[in-house]
Amino acid sequence: MAKRTEELYPMINWVYDLVLWGFSIVVDLFFREVHPRGSWKVPRRGPVIFVAAPHANQFVDPLILMRVLRMESHRRVAFLIAEKSMRRRFVGVFARSAGAVPVARALDSTKAAAGTIYLPNPVNDPTLVRGVGTHFEKEAEVGGLLVLPTINGTAGNAEILEIHGPEEVRLKKEFKGPDALKQLTGRSDVTEQGKFIDGGGSGEKDTVEGFKGSTFKTAPKVDQTKVYDAVFQRLEAGGCVGIFPEGGSHDRTELLPLKAGVAIMALGSLAAHPDSGLKIIPCGMNYFHAHKFRSRAVIEFGPPVEVPSELVELYRSGERREATRQLLEIVYQSLVAVTVTSPDYDTLMLIQAVRRLYNPTGKKLPLPMVVELNRRLVKGYTHYKDDPRIVNLKKSVLAYNKQLWLLGVRDHQVEYAKFSIHEVVFTLLYRLGKLAIMAIGTLPGTMLFAPIFIAGKIISIKKSREALAASTVKLQGRDVVATWKLLVALALAPVLNTFYTALLTWWTYYNRVQGHVPEWVPLWTVVAFGVVFFPAISFAALRFGETGMDIVKSLRPLVLSLKPSSANTLVKLREKREKLSAEVTEVINTLGPEVFPDFDANRIVADPFREGAKQGETSPSRTTRADSYHVLDSIPPSSSTHSKTADASIGGGSSEDGHLPRNESFGNLGNIGLFATRPSSRSRSRSNSSGGLGGSAGFSLKAFSSLDSKASLDEVSKKIRGAMHERGQKRSRRYSNGGMELGSSGATTPGSEEGKKEV
Repeated sequence: MAKRTEELYPMINWVYDLVLWGFSIVVDLFFREVHPRGSWKVPRRGPVIFVAAPHANQFVDPLILMRVLRMESHRRVAFLIAEKSMRRRFVGVFARSAGAVPVARALDSTKAAAGTIYLPNPVNDPTLVRGVGTHFEKEAEVGGLLVLPTINGTAGNAEILEIHGPEEVRLKKEFKGPDALKQLTGRSDVTEQGKFIDGGGSGEKDTVEGFKGSTFKTAPKVDQTKVYDAVFQRLEAGGCVGIFPEGGSHDRTELLPLKAGVAIMALGSLAAHPDSGLKIIPCGMNYFHAHKFRSRAVIEFGPPVEVPSELVELYRSGERREATRQLLEIVYQSLVAVTVTSPDYDTLMLIQAVRRLYNPTGKKLPLPMVVELNRRLVKGYTHYKDDPRIVNLKKSVLAYNKQLWLLGVRDHQVEYAKFSIHEVVFTLLYRLGKLAIMAIGTLPGTMLFAPIFIAGKIISIKKSREALAASTVKLQGRDVVATWKLLVALALAPVLNTFYTALLTWWTYYNRVQGHVPEWVPLWTVVAFGVVFFPAISFAALRFGETGMDIVKSLRPLVLSLKPSSANTLVKLREKREKLSAEVTEVINTLGPEVFPDFDANRIVADPFREGAKQGETSPSRTTRADSYHVLDSIPPSSSTHSKTADASIGGGSSEDGHLPRNESFGNLGNIGLFATRPSSRSRSRSNSSGGLGGSAGFSLKAFSSLDSKASLDEVSKKIRGAMHERGQKRSRRYSNGGMELGSSGATTPGSEEGKKEV
């Protein structure tokens, strides 16, 4: 019997679960909501590579994904992690216990080099680089990198193919991008595509006269053989591997170019074990203000990607570069389908503003619906951004946003303009009273644990600046903020709790807390009390503080409504919003079907301007959404079965019947429960269990047939019982073989095929 090879980076299951449970508590505290979407698509058995993007939250991203996969799919996943992160004391201990695979990155080991470099002939020979005062033979190596200074958050780099001497090298591929070419030539006539407007000839005029070149850094060649061996070993054993193919975390609004590692792992594994059934699962990490405390996230899983057999054969035959390129394109497109990406931050802000306006029914959509709507709006805007209607609409939306900014109010708060002066005064006094109650509940925990808040803020800002200085892709370094806030809290919270418990115990021992504690109370009960009491009041402070901050943010529009001049401005702004909302809806309803053929059939937001929508009529295909999320906008505002979560707009605004925003009322606390960590706006089940049933979507069922006799009814009942018995036998046989393989065997979750359609 062959001896089993020892695992390079073993995963200890019970340690994995224990540490993940501890981190889950912190994640629940930091994030207000984390919604999994499409988790039923993850295979329960067999090798899987999870490909996640965008990597916007450094160490928090793998934590959330590990937690979701463990809870929803019962899978443990080992992530690839930067080797420099493994050297961090706290992070390294957890990563090793979770079976993480350390990856050395060349850009993590850059060093400043002597001299400057330039391109002598960028048009005819762009891979030739010459130096002035350089020592390539000593400071560089074949397979290493030349790295340019960072411009606009990006640093150009290229791999060295040959070293011709101390002042000349040949690159494997030329530098890309206009910024890099400007740095290496001194020329300004470079297009966005990296082409020179004036061209070039002999090379004598390809660089600006007197140009001395650009400073640079070198990075060593990195051998990843051990990394691939560890990954192949894990996949061969039927395990899961997670990777962020962009390479490192960043705070950009678009996906970075994918690294070839994920394609090499998949192709290499299948080349060695073609019948392993390896799947690639795209995971979209969709955050709403990723770096902010009590923010929200939607983790979306796409359909399993099966590597085409022809690519595996191409890889085996030696055409590895072409096979890798084609598979990377497949993976990239699968990630685009589960993420919200935009060319820049301004475009993303525009899309979010349009999304809020494109909801005239005032219904609050579940977060997964919001993500899907954002994704579709980005795609539509990209397609029609030069259309005159879109250009004019963009100007109107930006002007409306500017007015909101000048007034200091949010979009959903414009609805306050329709309240009478008596309603405004009563609401203002009522909320001030609630705020006072919230302050009483928040004050003790805030005072006791202020060191954690202050230290977390200071350290996260410092680490953000350090990461920004060391990165070639970050814009502001926000991707590390949440990570360091969590790490500081994890480190200081136990220390503070222990200190306060010890202080209370000493006070009791010294004078029985000024005589308030009876002598018969033993000291060990004081210790037990402190262990429970201090974490409890800190948690209560977080929950009360969250609601209190929502109330504070709602006060400004109420105060403005009391001033005649400001109130008049709010009224005009509300009228402008209604017109703009109608204009946005009209444009989207006109252009939407041209981009999305299923636009009307799978409508995300009901159109109240159409007669069918007013009557609450919806198509069954639209109501059979994956993951059993209720499509709230299918319920008319006047319905007697009005949903709790339908009282607020997509941005938390007022409802059609004039109710105040739920996130700005005391009901927010009661809705989610004082100490609840899961939102109550969605069902416990995350699979598509509704199957298009009428009760789950708000449309009436029609009879399948007419039964006009008892004999007919008995015959139908007999057939139903027979079908149920047969189905039960099949299920028993499946479970006796080791469980259902949702993704790999093609089995579906309960429900119709329409239930799996993406809106």
